[in-house]
Amino acid sequence: MIDLLPKLERRGNSGCSCSHTPSEEPGDWAQKQLQPLQQQQQGWPNKHTLRILQDFSNEPNSNVSSNSLEKNQFPPVGHNQNERSSRQPEHQAAQRGDPKRHSPPDVVEQQGVKALVRLAALYEHPLFKTTLPALTDEDTLFNVNTDIRFDPKAAYYNIMSQFHIGINRYELYSRHDPVIDGLLKDLDAQKITSVAMKSGGTQLKLIMTFQNYGQALFKPMKQTRDQETPPDFFYFSDFERHNAEIAAFHLDRILDFRRVPPVAGRLVNMTKEIKDITKDKKLWRTFFISPANNICFYGECSYYCSTEHALCGKPDQIEGSLAAFLPDLALAKRKTWRNPWRRSYHKRKKAEWEVDPDYCEEVKQTPPYDSGTRLLDIMDMTVFDFLMGNMDRHHYETFEKFGNETFIIHLDNGRGFGKHSHDEVSILVPLSQCCRVKKSTHLRLQLLAKQEYLLSSMMAQSLLRDHLAPILIQPHLDAMDRRLRQVLTVLADCIEKEGYSNVVADDLQGEPAHTSPRQR
Repeated sequence: MIDLLPKLERRGNSGCSCSHTPSEEPGDWAQKQLQPLQQQQQGWPNKHTLRILQDFSNEPNSNVSSNSLEKNQFPPVGHNQNERSSRQPEHQAAQRGDPKRHSPPDVVEQQGVKALVRLAALYEHPLFKTTLPALTDEDTLFNVNTDIRFDPKAAYYNIMSQFHIGINRYELYSRHDPVIDGLLKDLDAQKITSVAMKSGGTQLKLIMTFQNYGQALFKPMKQTRDQETPPDFFYFSDFERHNAEIAAFHLDRILDFRRVPPVAGRLVNMTKEIKDITKDKKLWRTFFISPANNICFYGECSYYCSTEHALCGKPDQIEGSLAAFLPDLALAKRKTWRNPWRRSYHKRKKAEWEVDPDYCEEVKQTPPYDSGTRLLDIMDMTVFDFLMGNMDRHHYETFEKFGNETFIIHLDNGRGFGKHSHDEVSILVPLSQCCRVKKSTHLRLQLLAKQEYLLSSMMAQSLLRDHLAPILIQPHLDAMDRRLRQVLTVLADCIEKEGYSNVVADDLQGEPAHTSPRQR
């Protein structure tokens, strides 16, 4: 790689934008995803191309070396390079290892092109082309024609407002929506003007306000990419991982649920972008300089907010995830529901569903699970959580305006991707007890199990678009493929036992899937 860089450096400078404008068709968007690799023969490679050329080893130590290949060539978009520390975050370290295990750069490049083609092809597949019913005013969260707050001339109108306008009864955002790509860029590049601690919750989270009045929830980095949850940790005391929030957004998108608010990774200057601008005195008072001369803080929360668990920069740069805020509750109320398969959150006690194999039969007779799509949405969420290894799903939310006929919002995914070496099969209990799934979900899972559209490959390529890539190490990607096969096995057993029509609810005939008395 070192020998290769001077040759690349002698070429000219060229770049491309991988986002598409509203006027472009999805096909154009797919083509643009390929441009960074296609243009490599003509100029300096895109930063994601360099990452493809690296050997992202399965070795746990492969993410903790130093001297990134792109250390100085690629300053973060929207940030002053002079404000960045010369010390780079651990995930950007050059991937060292046995040279014999490295593939030739041209071979790796070809593999990267093929993977991008497959990701673009996935989104062009008929299963990702299904249409929604015609939307009425009752199906949209806001009526933009009568609400002055969504006037493009209003001071508070920004790209996050456009994201909020797009929310409807069936989805948080539509496929190939250019607003989402623009919002992800804003989360990474917009100037931060205000910071405050978020009240509630067990671990520290910050509310960040941008220059364009948008807001996002910041979860700072607590673990490196290769660290697993300690085996003696209970699920309710596990760390919340910033990279899990990022990966969850991409996984939700690949599954075509589109129920996770947009999340992007960002490298934050703790001094200039938190300490110097916060008016939260409780937060400000927790800043200190460590013996290693790094800037640290810990804030106030239930767990891990102490000097011993302080969040320290290098020397004042820290990674984190930024999740776009949903509309203010004053504008769009949300209803919080207790998850029927909620865990006990106790060291010794078990929940009812853990000891009663017929528990789902009780759930099916209880509103809102006795009709509509809610039970099927719980099954979607179950699959989503199992693929991530997320055991922390005690409640969920829906938009109050849409009543019971709407999707579940997949919030708070930070405790996913904690263990790649262990599959927590208890997360799948709702699916194995109820034996119900949407046809669209079942078919997409089968598609993502095929070599051509392998889930791990789709995730790896999707995650490369994030500024902090690589987001997941290879063992986590491999674990998703392994877990996906287990999900399909559970569904196959259900179909064999109860029959296809009693397990798979057809939601691809233009009408939402419903739970009928016969299918209970």
